[in-house]
Amino acid sequence: MRAPTAHAGDRRHGPGRVILALYLVFVIGTVSRSAAQILTRFEAAPLAYSLSALAAVVYVVALVSLSMPGRTAWWVSVVALSVELVGVLVVGTWSLLAPEMFPDATVWSGYGVGYLLIPLVLPVAGLWWLLSGRGARSRDGAPVAAR
Repeated sequence: MRAPTAHAGDRRHGPGRVILALYLVFVIGTVSRSAAQILTRFEAAPLAYSLSALAAVVYVVALVSLSMPGRTAWWVSVVALSVELVGVLVVGTWSLLAPEMFPDATVWSGYGVGYLLIPLVLPVAGLWWLLSGRGARSRDGAPVAAR
């Protein structure tokens, strides 16, 4: 008897599992880092630490929505990953053009160079997965966009 295989549309298997694992790591890292920064030295870099907190919220929303099946979760994921990508591009560019505004780095500073550019690559990979035939399907196999 063959073992059941994961449904291609289940975002918790295959490449989706790797993307979810990376989001979990970023949730743990950004939530703990931004909380520590805000609680201990917010006055030193309020913009940077506020942007770190924003990134943490975006990562939490992305992780939760990517973990859930269905059309609403798919749309929330697309929006969250799009916001993340725009955030990385805007903050990354801003931090390079006006480094004095960022006396301490954020997860998105320098396009996430302090995190091996994963903050730049992750939303692109996540959006690719969501918009591909495999990531864009609900558990019952129906295309999410057509529902």
